[in-house]
Amino acid sequence: MKPDNQHSLPGPDDINREILSNGITVLARTNFNSPSVVIGGYIPCGSLFDSDEKLGLADFTASSLLRGSEKRNFQKIFDDLESAGANLSFSAGGHTAGFTGRCLSEDLPLLLELLADALRCPVFPSEQVERLRAQFLTGLAMRAEDTAEMALLTFDQIVFEGHPYARPDDGWPETIHAISCNDLEDFHHIHYGPRGLVIAVVGALEPKAITGQVARVLGDWNKPSQPDLPALPELKPLKKETTRKVKISGKSQSDLVLGSYGPRRKDPEFMPASLGNSVLGQFGTAGRIGEVVRERSGLAYYASSSLSAGIGPGAWDVSAGVNPANVQKARDLICKEIERFVEKGVTADELADSQSNFIGRLPLSLESNAGVVNALLNIERFDLGLDYYRRYPGLVKAVTSEDVLTAAVKYLHPDKLAIAIAGS
Repeated sequence: MKPDNQHSLPGPDDINREILSNGITVLARTNFNSPSVVIGGYIPCGSLFDSDEKLGLADFTASSLLRGSEKRNFQKIFDDLESAGANLSFSAGGHTAGFTGRCLSEDLPLLLELLADALRCPVFPSEQVERLRAQFLTGLAMRAEDTAEMALLTFDQIVFEGHPYARPDDGWPETIHAISCNDLEDFHHIHYGPRGLVIAVVGALEPKAITGQVARVLGDWNKPSQPDLPALPELKPLKKETTRKVKISGKSQSDLVLGSYGPRRKDPEFMPASLGNSVLGQFGTAGRIGEVVRERSGLAYYASSSLSAGIGPGAWDVSAGVNPANVQKARDLICKEIERFVEKGVTADELADSQSNFIGRLPLSLESNAGVVNALLNIERFDLGLDYYRRYPGLVKAVTSEDVLTAAVKYLHPDKLAIAIAGS
């Protein structure tokens, strides 16, 4: 990569990282080429805190934060955002509740005030809560009829059986029905606090000014009783191939997902597995999987592989949408490709193409303020180091074909795959 391109990537010299006295981490990077500012962040209060009986509580709480605060009702929040042409939203996953927003640089004080109100002093009006509940229930009803979503959900239940990752963050209809306004208030009161809160801001402001604005609205927030996230239990790998089918009547397409668990983001196998996954089912027209199952055999409407990785173990899976009559044929072809991948790995040319793709698309992912915010949050969430994106091309180039094969052998066991099928 040319030096000027290298320098344009975020690094220690242009990322300002400060930790406020109450534990909030602020990441800031200037970009005066755009008049806008993008914020993003997370707070450690995800569905790991949810009970089985009220699964979805963390997500419900996060989604309710902008429905009213002690200072503004729902309409006032909406009007303030609308008048500034700004936006702000919340959602929750397993480990964290996340937020993202955008505004012009001169409106950042307003956006941060709204963020602070939502985090610190939300109220949960029953009328707004019931509207959200109806939206959640509609979404869950749609999920139950979606063959792709149900196949993925079932796959997670197989791979992560007995582990919190087996549970859907948005819950089930019966658990959403069980959540009350008091539950939302209690969850917020117990779990929301400054410790572990990370805020990234990128745009047309100096980093010190950004940090000062964050400190003004959140610097005096303290909660000594804020609990730590529960520790993740060890994942128990499958001992044999396990197949589950979900019957969804009246569907002209069946979806299947098969694979295993994958590395954590910080594991040394992550980069080799990522590059190998690109060859297996991403690069070009969905890699080897797409070529064999879709292009050559015509058995699937789509077919590709994916590798997810986070704080805990991820999933390494292949998914395909097929005619119900072709499920077994597609499954057999995919299994053969996985076997070939584990036995022979990738060729030097395949790896080189994948490496070039990874390195070439990095600058594109960082062209927008939003892309840089996501990059800064990844650095912080996974403790990658402020120089990670400067080192990234070298990390990619350092991976060998042997590294890819080692990762494939460690995680993909053709005789111990999880297989989920949803459809007619």
